[in-house]
Amino acid sequence: MSEPKPPTPTPGDTYKGWLFKWTNYIKGYQRRWFVLSNGLLSYYRTQAEMGHTCRGTINLATANIAVEDSCNFVISNGGAQTYHLKASSEVERQRWITALELAKAKAVRMQAESDDSGDECPAVPPSSGQGGGCRNSEVQSTLRTLSSKVEDLTTCNDLIVKHGSALQRSLSELEGIRVGADMGEKIRQVTERATLFRITSNAMINACRDFLSLAQNHSKRWQKALQTERDQRIRLEETLEQLAKQHNHLERAFRGATVLPPSFSNPTLGSKSGVSGKGDASDEDDDNEFFDAMEDPAEFITVPADPKYHRRSGSNVSGLSSETGMDDQSVNFDELSLASNPESPQPLELEPVRQRRTRIPDKPNYYLNLWSIMKNCIGKELSKIPMPVNFNEPLSMLQRLSEDLEYYEILDKAAKCQNSLEQMCYVAAFTVSSYSTTVHRTGKPFNPLLGETFELDRLRECGYRSLCEQVSHHPPAAAHHAISEKGWTLRQEIALASKFRGKYLSIMPLGSIQCLFDKSNNHYSWKKVTTTVHNIIVGKLWIDQSGEIDVVNHKTGDRCHLKFAPYSYFSRDVPRKVTGVVTDKDGKAHYVLSGTWDEKMEFSRIMQSSKGENGTEGKQRTVYQTLKAKEIWRKNPLPEGAETMYYFSSLALTLNEPEDGVAPTDSRRRPDQRLMEDGRWDEANAEKQRLEEKQRTARREREREAVKAASSPEEGAHPENYQALWFEKIDDPESGETLHVYKGGYWEAKEQGSWDMCPDIF
Repeated sequence: MSEPKPPTPTPGDTYKGWLFKWTNYIKGYQRRWFVLSNGLLSYYRTQAEMGHTCRGTINLATANIAVEDSCNFVISNGGAQTYHLKASSEVERQRWITALELAKAKAVRMQAESDDSGDECPAVPPSSGQGGGCRNSEVQSTLRTLSSKVEDLTTCNDLIVKHGSALQRSLSELEGIRVGADMGEKIRQVTERATLFRITSNAMINACRDFLSLAQNHSKRWQKALQTERDQRIRLEETLEQLAKQHNHLERAFRGATVLPPSFSNPTLGSKSGVSGKGDASDEDDDNEFFDAMEDPAEFITVPADPKYHRRSGSNVSGLSSETGMDDQSVNFDELSLASNPESPQPLELEPVRQRRTRIPDKPNYYLNLWSIMKNCIGKELSKIPMPVNFNEPLSMLQRLSEDLEYYEILDKAAKCQNSLEQMCYVAAFTVSSYSTTVHRTGKPFNPLLGETFELDRLRECGYRSLCEQVSHHPPAAAHHAISEKGWTLRQEIALASKFRGKYLSIMPLGSIQCLFDKSNNHYSWKKVTTTVHNIIVGKLWIDQSGEIDVVNHKTGDRCHLKFAPYSYFSRDVPRKVTGVVTDKDGKAHYVLSGTWDEKMEFSRIMQSSKGENGTEGKQRTVYQTLKAKEIWRKNPLPEGAETMYYFSSLALTLNEPEDGVAPTDSRRRPDQRLMEDGRWDEANAEKQRLEEKQRTARREREREAVKAASSPEEGAHPENYQALWFEKIDDPESGETLHVYKGGYWEAKEQGSWDMCPDIF
């Protein structure tokens, strides 16, 4: 009891002392000086050898530590090195065990961190560690240190629990022994246990003191750095706002100073650079700087065509035809029939068959913690995540598909076109128009139940009617068919794949859309681009469309390549920009389209093309000489008060309006969707859970029937081979795709009021 007290092991400190090491059967245990430092245990014959001769070293990161008896313990790294050691007492042995376990835990952490940094650091050049990089490195280093201290605290806590339990057992045994010979031995054991508990408690206290000291030292520095970052962010936001306003003013001033199409940068480039047809203006021209500054260089540039093309007469039309490869009829269509058609359908107000509603109940202002729901959904398929109606809008996905027909007049005009290239311009504009309703629509549509349908009968008002049906549940897929009296048919099958990435949500539509025209037998097909919802966790939600679309005419080989540019705060280009080129089967360009998917689209006839200067990426861009651009589509204004009605368009406001005679599976009859529209969200959530459980029960029943059918001699069906009621799957010979197409019978059943074949899904 009177011997000097050795130092208590402290996490991360060097620990030294004498131990007895087993050498061989002749010499037995020999006294050696051991030093524990930086995860390595080394030994020497004497303390004097520490400066020049190390007798052996073992790495604790890969070593096993085992206790044999009261004084002996073994350290081994898997067979190559094994140290059989003995301490002078059980207390001394426990001091070493504590120090070794702490050092091993720290060595394992350091090795793991070294592996992680080795995978990431080579990608960053050394010179990048300036400014914010240095601050980030300092923060990461401090965080690693604090994390190391927390691990030390955890290890000490485990040791305290272990030694505390041993001490408790010894105290219990002490109470039950007889007074006599055993008393001295038990008291000695209890004393040693208490000493071990005190040692580990002191180690815990030291570790806590180190952690508290580090936290206090860095707390003020972090607070100051955080405030600096906040100030910088505010200044950056103010600067961006000022730049955006200046850009808007300059753009308006530039538009007002030119006679060219006023909305887009590409067609206006030639206003100052001349009309030489080569596209090589002076290097000092500001317009060239405008183009070179774009982050994503355009593949082509448009400039006004030579005035001779605008003043052409009948005598030079034939000469122009031979030069451009187009016939006289096509040239005349450019001047006479594009962008306007006197036979276009009359507005809805002229033939009011039925007064449609113009308002729905305002959206309630319910608070919901988005992160509490979404934090466990990162990387998952959105359609498989149970979501409350707070994130929805009171429309189903089938009704959102039907919204594609809001600008049906474009297809009506396309059906009257005599030229396939002209018709392609209208079809391309129609594909862009379908995204105009999404710019403010951040609410998620209801996932349709299997077998759910939606009809949109506008035959008397607009000359078309459409039908949608949910034909698959996993993966969710919907089939859509629309037919018009004007001579066109639209059909599509869309399956959505969505992933939550933490900061944003990506929605990737799968499947294709097809448009067929009766008069020309032209068969068009295309796919949709990716929709991204930004600021899921923090900030105001906003939606962007990005990607590329190829609209293909399978009969003639004509093609239109559309590019949706992703939105960027720092781009000088027009936000939400869409550009496209219409080419024939030989790849010759005939029309250029430009616009934005949330406002309007314009097109220009190409009169001549040439290769211009190289872009910023070294790629040579094509310069198209075009006629004056004409508007082919413009977005309808939103109804008054749309911001309180989920930003619904005039058509969207009518989609969920109750109607008589629709099928019992129609989305208008869905109770949870109706309750949400009425503002009764709590009841809607309960009803939504009931419908989802009913759907799961129906799926299990189909699985049982499929198992029975498979076990019978007759051929069975997989439970997911659900047979749609109004659609059937076919292989389209024109496009080579497999999709569900309308097989007929719905409108006949509606006229007869016979819905016996419809399943009970609500």
